Amino acid sequence: MADTGLSSEGAGSPGEGRYGERVFRPDQGGEGDRIDLGALTYDDTTMARLRALGVGPGWTCLDVGAGTGTIARRLLAEAGVTEVLAVDRDVRFLAARPVTGLTVLQADVTADDFAPGRFRLVHARFVLMHLPSPQRMVAALSRLLAPGGVLVVSDAVDLTTDSAPATPYTRAMRAMWRGLRHTIGTDVSQVPRHPELLRAAGLESVAAEIHVPPLLPGSPISRFWADTWERAREAMVATGLVDDGQLDEAVRYLASPACTGLSPGMLTAWGWKPAS
Repeated sequence: MADTGLSSEGAGSPGEGRYGERVFRPDQGGEGDRIDLGALTYDDTTMARLRALGVGPGWTCLDVGAGTGTIARRLLAEAGVTEVLAVDRDVRFLAARPVTGLTVLQADVTADDFAPGRFRLVHARFVLMHLPSPQRMVAALSRLLAPGGVLVVSDAVDLTTDSAPATPYTRAMRAMWRGLRHTIGTDVSQVPRHPELLRAAGLESVAAEIHVPPLLPGSPISRFWADTWERAREAMVATGLVDDGQLDEAVRYLASPACTGLSPGMLTAWGWKPAS
């Protein structure tokens, strides 16, 4: 990609911070609500893919970076899986909503000693893009699969490239990607390579798909991005790609019928561990 501010390439060194530290802190008021806006947007798509892969009764599942736990709870309530282990570095949102069959674990999945067992399903959504080595994480998660199990990973695919129309929305999105790269190391430029990472980890029958939710005034995804920009405002303005006034203009544009931009897509890739 060209150096337009949309992600990491040509945008300088990645940040030394981590998700939830300088940006998107769980102790910041309303952060759980912001996460739930993303869940309202993407959960149905995620659940449809998991059900299509056969996830159901008798399955044990690991949900990595489980957030507020919406997918973990739906796996239990709708898919009827036997057990879900929901893992996050901060579990305050998970612990606040306990249900039968859900086990909550506060842990760093990037740690070398993270070994919670073997699972029929390992799921990680919007996790790899925030980590310094997605390849290493995919390999580690693949080792947590039981024979015949499936790894499912989802991350954002940027659609505000330099060929996209110049609007307040695209300007803000480019500033967001660059700002997050500088502060917490987020990098979406490599997400299209996720299927390759699954194959490199020894998984079989690898496939992928992309879902792009429409940006409609007042929709959960539009509200999600407006809230995300506000929480990342300092990092976005620091890039020099937007100032406070331009960011305010982008928020107004996002909420108007005039907005014709494309939201980042969610690329979901999956692969199976050989049964033998």
